[in-house]
Amino acid sequence: MQGFDDIAQWRARIFSRLLAIVLVLGTVAAIPSVIVVLRHGVWTVAVMDGAALAWLFVLWRLERLPYTFRVLNFLAIIYMVAICLMLKVGPVSQNYLMAPPVLAAILLGTAPALAALVASAVILVLGISHFHPTLVDMGHDPLVTALLVALNFTCVGALLTLTCGTMLKGLSRSLDEVRGFAKSLETGQDALQALNAELRLTSAALARLNDMVLIARAVDTPDRDQPIIFSNEAFQRRTGYSDADIVGRSMRVLHGAGTDPAVVERIVESMRNGQAATAEMVNYTKSGDPYWVEMELMPFTDDAGRISHWVVVGRDITERRHSADAIHRLAYYDVLTGLPNRRLMTERLDALVAAANAGCGLGAVLYIDLDNFKHVNDARGHATGDALLKHTAKNLANVVRKGDTVARLGGDEFVVLLDGLGTDIALATNAALAVSDKVRAALADAVTIDDQSYNSTASIGVALPTRPGQSVADLLRDADLAMYHAKAAGRNGVSVFETPMLAAAERQLTLGRDLSAAFDNGELSMHLQLQVDAAGGPVGAEMLMRWRRGDGTFVPPDIFIPVAETTGLIVPLGLWVLRQACQARLALERAGHPLQLSVNVSPRQFRQPEFVAQVQAAFAESGVAPHAFVFEVTEGLLVEDFDVITAKMRELAAFGIRFSIDDFGTGYSSLGYLKKMPLYELKIDKSFMRDTPHDANGTAIVQTILAMADHLGLRVVAEGIETEAQARFLAENGRPCMQGYLYCRPMPLADLIARLERATVAAPV
Repeated sequence: MQGFDDIAQWRARIFSRLLAIVLVLGTVAAIPSVIVVLRHGVWTVAVMDGAALAWLFVLWRLERLPYTFRVLNFLAIIYMVAICLMLKVGPVSQNYLMAPPVLAAILLGTAPALAALVASAVILVLGISHFHPTLVDMGHDPLVTALLVALNFTCVGALLTLTCGTMLKGLSRSLDEVRGFAKSLETGQDALQALNAELRLTSAALARLNDMVLIARAVDTPDRDQPIIFSNEAFQRRTGYSDADIVGRSMRVLHGAGTDPAVVERIVESMRNGQAATAEMVNYTKSGDPYWVEMELMPFTDDAGRISHWVVVGRDITERRHSADAIHRLAYYDVLTGLPNRRLMTERLDALVAAANAGCGLGAVLYIDLDNFKHVNDARGHATGDALLKHTAKNLANVVRKGDTVARLGGDEFVVLLDGLGTDIALATNAALAVSDKVRAALADAVTIDDQSYNSTASIGVALPTRPGQSVADLLRDADLAMYHAKAAGRNGVSVFETPMLAAAERQLTLGRDLSAAFDNGELSMHLQLQVDAAGGPVGAEMLMRWRRGDGTFVPPDIFIPVAETTGLIVPLGLWVLRQACQARLALERAGHPLQLSVNVSPRQFRQPEFVAQVQAAFAESGVAPHAFVFEVTEGLLVEDFDVITAKMRELAAFGIRFSIDDFGTGYSSLGYLKKMPLYELKIDKSFMRDTPHDANGTAIVQTILAMADHLGLRVVAEGIETEAQARFLAENGRPCMQGYLYCRPMPLADLIARLERATVAAPV
């Protein structure tokens, strides 16, 4: 802009151009003028023209001279020409005197122009005063004539000079304003360029952010579509939408079936209030694939404070949500069946109990245990067992209502939580029993796994939160107790919890603690009961455990032995009994009565991996011969892990131990097992002997057992012989050995030895 908005530069340009023009025009005009004046002999004018042209040429060439100096010289040339012409030609040359004030106004300013005007007027006065007065019609006074002419000249010159000066001052001010505006524009342009650079940088940064960015134009009503005007590269990569696909469309195009309407409504409500919002929600790509996004929505306002745009920044959290879901499933759901696990079930059960305690209605707990599931697992393997558990879980889920909960606690134990059964206890109980029957019916259906058909039954315990202040643990324990009652009642049944069950469980717990203390305090002892032959002669004795408390009271074996089985105390007790039997055998040998001793072995004890080694160690420590002992096992031992059990039995039989099936006929084993096992004897349960020989059915069973044992070459011992009639019947049918009160009650070892010494074994007690 330099040279166009500066008046000094503008004047310099005009002056340079003016010198060139005047030099050319002067040269063109001087040639004929010189010829004319020389012809008339006016040498002064010719010399003046030449000097003026030469002087102009020098000013034109010497551009390095100061501007004002050159302008003053230029004006001096005009004055020189004007004075010369006035002296030689006449007053007509006053036209030249008009030029210096006007040119000075243009080239130097108003003040120099007025000075030039005064100078022109003085020259005009001096020049006209020498002219002939007839040149004007003013009389004959030359001075008056000159003053009048000069006055008119000055008025016209002042008009032209002031007009030019005023115009140039206005032009100067305009140029100053233009210069200021230009500087402002330059400053604004620099700021605009800097702002554009920042915008380009910001746009590039937004475009290359890993976070997804959308910008939508705000409309008056948030419920209406907010058209998208920008999307960055991260958004386009993740969603598959290009700018052409997404620009102009609503953000709702990203929503789908998995998008939570409640989350969308919360965002819209924030937009109505002009507030920012954050949310985690499911969006969908262009191809329809869902993904989780953590989004932040922020409003942007214009200068008037109105929201003009909405900016959405989103982060893809699909992997995080999947990981969180996986962790949640591991924490709250069973891996095998996909059902809620104990933790989630406990949380829901807590809500069920809290609702009942608050009087909001009853629920129920169904504690389900599959009957004999271990048989399938052991016989067919865990893969088959797992398949059966999955099928059970599916059946349970199909039976219950949508709002109920089916959970797997572990193993073959399941829990069903029934909610919303009303406030009437009887009606709620009936509803729970109705569901229990549906569960039993569904689980009883045959299941085909690997072309094999399996039938499963279940024992179910039912409990309702009917006691004030009942906790989750209390309710679950009640249902568990009821389930064990159903199992004890013969399996494949349903039992509703009753308060006496809890009292019985508490008694059993107390009894278990007392039994453990009794073992440590020496309150347990071993009694022996003789076994006799058909003639009444002693052939052996059974070791029987007795418990006499410190206060002298006795606890029956049928009370504390099941407790020992349940608590696991039967394992150390069994080893203690074996050592006591070894000591008893040594005592009998020393007394001269080396009877064969029968020892009861618990299935739990027999299944211990180190059982065989423990037996061998006990005999090695005592030095007693193993062939003098008979291990009595129940038929229930043979049902589970048959191959493993028989392998242990054969190993012990090879060691010298003999085996007897206790309570034969009351268990679940197949008669085919008898041929595969190293058996020595069968013991007929006293329940079959109780009504023999008067009961036809009992008598037939006993005769069948005796015939079968004879066919297999097995020794038979009949328990519970209390009458002469029973003894005669047995003497007439197979002549088995006998054991019962008719011959001998259980007694301490010392008493038995004393009895044997008195040779009174054959006599009835």
